[in-house]
Amino acid sequence: MFVYLSKKIAIPNNVKLNCIAWNKEEGYIAVAGTDGLLKVLKLDQATPNGQSKGGLAAVSNLSMNQTLDGHKESVRVVTWNDAQQKLTSSDTDGVIMVWMLYKGSWYEEMTNDRKKSTVASMSWTSDGSRICIVYEDGAIIVGSVDGNRIFGKELKGTHLTGVQWSPDNRLILFALANGECHLYDNQGNFAMKLHIQCVNVSGGSSSRGHRIASICWFSGRVVQSRKRPVLAICYENGRVQIMRNENDDAPAIFDTGMRNVDAKWNHDGTVLAICGTTLDAVSPTSQRDSNQVCFYSPLGKIYRTLKVPGTDITSLSWEGKSLRIAMAVDSFIYFANIRPDYIWCYFEKTVVFLNSGSATRDSPMSVITFWNTVSNQSFLKEVEPTLCLASSSEHCVLGVECVSSNIKEIALSTLENRSNPADDRVYQLLLCNSIGTTVDSKYTDIRPCFVGINSSYVAIASQEEILIWHYHTPKSASTLHNVKARKEKRFHIDDTPTGVEMAKDLMLSSSSGDGHSTQRGISDPICALALSEKLLLVARESGAINEYSIANVALRNRHLMNSKVYKMAINCNSTRAAIIDHMGVMTLLDLDDNRETQLNFSRVERKDVWAVSWAKDNPLLLALMEKTRMYIFRGNDPEEPVSCSGYICTFEDLEITSVLLDDIISVGELQNSSHVIQLRVKSLRDTDDLLEHVGLEDAKQFIEDNPHPRLWRLLAESALKKLELETAENAFVRCAHYPGIKLVKRLRTIHSKELQRAEISAFYGEFEEAEKLYLDADRRDLAIDLRMTLCDWFRVVQLYRMGGSGVSDQQMEIAWREIGHHFANLRSWESAREYYEKSHYLEGYMEALYHLEQFDDLEKCVERLPEKSPLLPKLAEMLASVGMCSEAVQAHLRFGDQKAAVATCVNLRQWGEAVELAQRFQLPQVQTLIAKHAAQLLQEGRLKEAIEMQRNAGRHLDAARLLSQMAEREQEKRAPLLRIKKLYVLAALLAEEHLKAVATTEIDYASGRNTLLDSIALEDAAAIERLWHCAEAYHFMLLAQRQLRFGIVHSAVVTAVRLRDYEDVLPPEHIYSLLALASCADRAFGTCSKAFMKLEQQAHLPEATLQRYEELAAGIFAKYDPEDTTGEKVDCYSCGVPVPDSSPSCPECNARFPACISSGKPITQPTNNIWICTTCHHCAAPTEISRHRTCPLCHSLIVSMTVEI
Repeated sequence: MFVYLSKKIAIPNNVKLNCIAWNKEEGYIAVAGTDGLLKVLKLDQATPNGQSKGGLAAVSNLSMNQTLDGHKESVRVVTWNDAQQKLTSSDTDGVIMVWMLYKGSWYEEMTNDRKKSTVASMSWTSDGSRICIVYEDGAIIVGSVDGNRIFGKELKGTHLTGVQWSPDNRLILFALANGECHLYDNQGNFAMKLHIQCVNVSGGSSSRGHRIASICWFSGRVVQSRKRPVLAICYENGRVQIMRNENDDAPAIFDTGMRNVDAKWNHDGTVLAICGTTLDAVSPTSQRDSNQVCFYSPLGKIYRTLKVPGTDITSLSWEGKSLRIAMAVDSFIYFANIRPDYIWCYFEKTVVFLNSGSATRDSPMSVITFWNTVSNQSFLKEVEPTLCLASSSEHCVLGVECVSSNIKEIALSTLENRSNPADDRVYQLLLCNSIGTTVDSKYTDIRPCFVGINSSYVAIASQEEILIWHYHTPKSASTLHNVKARKEKRFHIDDTPTGVEMAKDLMLSSSSGDGHSTQRGISDPICALALSEKLLLVARESGAINEYSIANVALRNRHLMNSKVYKMAINCNSTRAAIIDHMGVMTLLDLDDNRETQLNFSRVERKDVWAVSWAKDNPLLLALMEKTRMYIFRGNDPEEPVSCSGYICTFEDLEITSVLLDDIISVGELQNSSHVIQLRVKSLRDTDDLLEHVGLEDAKQFIEDNPHPRLWRLLAESALKKLELETAENAFVRCAHYPGIKLVKRLRTIHSKELQRAEISAFYGEFEEAEKLYLDADRRDLAIDLRMTLCDWFRVVQLYRMGGSGVSDQQMEIAWREIGHHFANLRSWESAREYYEKSHYLEGYMEALYHLEQFDDLEKCVERLPEKSPLLPKLAEMLASVGMCSEAVQAHLRFGDQKAAVATCVNLRQWGEAVELAQRFQLPQVQTLIAKHAAQLLQEGRLKEAIEMQRNAGRHLDAARLLSQMAEREQEKRAPLLRIKKLYVLAALLAEEHLKAVATTEIDYASGRNTLLDSIALEDAAAIERLWHCAEAYHFMLLAQRQLRFGIVHSAVVTAVRLRDYEDVLPPEHIYSLLALASCADRAFGTCSKAFMKLEQQAHLPEATLQRYEELAAGIFAKYDPEDTTGEKVDCYSCGVPVPDSSPSCPECNARFPACISSGKPITQPTNNIWICTTCHHCAAPTEISRHRTCPLCHSLIVSMTVEI
């Protein structure tokens, strides 16, 4: 930051001032002094934020100067209630007055006179609801904003000097005359004594050396994760203690070296201002220059010291946004402007800056704004806490600290040979373009306190180490893809690089013998850094400046300054540098070894300089900010200053671009074009005046004395406007402007002055004027050509219509088409469709319909396009992308590309249509394609999709086989039996579809199914029968379990006996367990005994399971004989021998009895009176099937109950 005195206001009658307070919201300034003086001032043009509109350089006259009458004695204390807009004052008699604003003036609202003691201090809560007043005799009063007393307290024998509320308004801190600080709660109960470490107050000494000058407890928002100190306790002897909270045992302690008088935090708690007088001021003469204000960080680091004229400084106060500070000195008010060190940069017409207050209590992340000053667009980028920013011509670099645990872990894993392994702090360099996109990055353990960037390198420095990183961008990567990647170059500030390749002995010169790096101490740390295309300057606090060459990192020279360097800047050809020291004195340093080209810069010295910028195109031009004035130097000579408070962005082409960062960052205004200021140098302004008021010859002579390409271009433009072609050509040659030279040659071939003027106007972008001149010269064709070149097709159409009937339809269609292109680029498809239709431009018309999702009209384009039109494939692709398969196929076929039509069907999984097309056009490859696609799906484990694909393609048997595999997987997963049965039934039905597909007119499926089975491949027939066999197994298993559950035990036994035929499908244990259970329940112990015998023969079962089966059988047959006592006999339809009704075959003639799929019973008379399903071809007894509406096995609808004989 930089501070300088800017204004001085004298109080009439030389009344000595005691205190000053600046209202943070409205900008009112209250000053109080002896003889009852109390005044309220306000600077002109103040906004609600207390900031002057137009920046610090704007005129700031007093808009209010009101004296408040009421106090008789010296006013000692004034304080603002910012939230309630009230002013509170107190004098030495103890009179307290509260003032309020009414109709633009301040009036007394209430008065309190205790008449016992003097008020030592007053403090309002942050919300303005309560005030705490402390008296020197130990009395404490806490009252509300409406004047009511909340409580009072007397601290006997205690001399109070100050009071502050805690940020949360729950605690009150009192300063005692003996140097102690006591903490009470907001009800007046004692809480604790603060641990004071900066001075020794344990002995209770009341000496002046231990007297507290000021206590200041910052009440604003503080990011907790950063643990910033907020409570400052300043003693008159110069000692200061800053604590994070009331319980902080490790505060920041430092000595100001002066007699402290007052201290105040700025608006965000980042800067503490302490005013006082130097301790060595003893004589009256020295006292005149002994006042000063020191600015410190919350950790006690001094930022800046401001010398203030006068004898006795008594108080200070910050402006609302901390861009100014007011000081009460003797009978004067001094104002100083603050130039904060914003984290910002500028490149490619883009201002990049760190948003103030972007970090919150919950997240320490920073928000970086990339503001394009031309388009007024802003891009936000959230990054880790940002430490620094710098920019080159095309990129900027952000130095951030990695605090997120995941990013920090990645960073630590990539770093090797860290300088201090005990310190786990890591940092990242982000290279970004003008919209905030990161194009390259690097992790490092060097804290980027200082940073510089050029077109190839980024240089960063901590207090002691320097890193030069050769970054890569997409553009550089494309040209250097074969070049070996170059590592970064890192060295200590005390090292002396020689320019040889950075070897390990130099890079690791700070390492110990065991290979682990050790941190080297530094007595003269780095304080500034500057980087150009050729040189790197690194300044140290002693005033030494090391000059390095960038390409090979060689120490070229060492320069010595008389004071600590604050900022440095190198000119465009790396021959000179501008140096600003910590006192704001700017000097020039010559870096060129060629003494013949050097100028005498020793006498160039400027004070109160806080920013410099060299011109990018002239090594002698330098712009600098001196207080609120901008000076432009040409060599040693300054031009007339310009009043400005902006931060310099760039200096190029005799124009300086500056930006009002105070308004954007501190005040928080929404950035717009008014925040960017363009300033022209004097030579440019003088050239304009000469060209406008004198003449070309004088202007030419002036430009020859002060040559610059921009001035020659101005001369050429002015000469062209006057048709002085010789002068214009000479000027274009002098500035190497090739397009201008070509223009002059073309003008010499044109004999009409009107047309020459039109060409000149068009060249300089004055297109309206050029068109008017063309039309006046009756050259409408040239006006049309001009508008065509500018792609202003709307105006082309207007000019066509102005010409009457001389315009062809083709010309109009071209214009309509180009207008359609214009709307298409704007994504305005409705308008684009309209103009494309007018121009009969079907390609654009189709694209507009596609984006408008008007697919019905898009389908009609298939017929509108002629056959073999090259637009048909594109149209087919559009239709296919939205699933319109048949329409896309039609487009492909109209183009004559049958293969593409089939491929479209395959991509959209319309396999049936794909097979049909392949057969129609005799394309054999579709079956191969389907097989390959199915194999790929199976390989990827997408079995369901493979089944669906095979079924849609008409390959029913293959689909049935895949379904069978799915059923087997379900068996392995022990899925429900019903699910497995359904899968097998579905597979079998697909197999039946295959049979229907192979049926012919000679062999009909309905009447000759068995013949069809015999006619197909034996393997396929066996697969079909196998599928039905598996379906029957699970069907009868479910049926038997259902019968047993509902108590139809004999039917359950009959069905379970049938299950013995399916041991190849079902686990035998399940079959015979069910049979044993059902037969035992049916008292058919003979069948039960056989079932147990089968179970005991299952060798694959565990021994314990077999043992349990044996024990269970022994228990049953110990009570019952193994004989069947139930069951009926039926006659065999073949031999007539009676057989049990549960037997699936005749034991005499081995005739098989088909099972009824409804009841599971054998049909002993299958030759007559049975029902057969037309879908699955399984039979059932008529009496049983009459109870069903669907087939019990395949679940197809029973259309007719007709039985087959």
